[in-house]
Amino acid sequence: MMPLSMVKEGEPSTIIKVGGKDETRRFLENLGFVSGGIVTVVSQIGGNMIVNVKDSRVAIGKDMANKIMV
Repeated sequence: MMPLSMVKEGEPSTIIKVGGKDETRRFLENLGFVSGGIVTVVSQIGGNMIVNVKDSRVAIGKDMANKIMV
């Protein structure tokens, strides 16, 4: 298990758990980051990431990516 921020580009990963405060978890779950979901890193620029999750592209910061365990 490792944070999403450490996943290589183009590698599909299964989300194991979403951490953080309730508010943060709810925000990420609304974007589609739920346990058992598949997430793929599209690109990383300066710590920020663009990921594919549930057939949509989402940009998240490194702090958010560190809360998503895959």
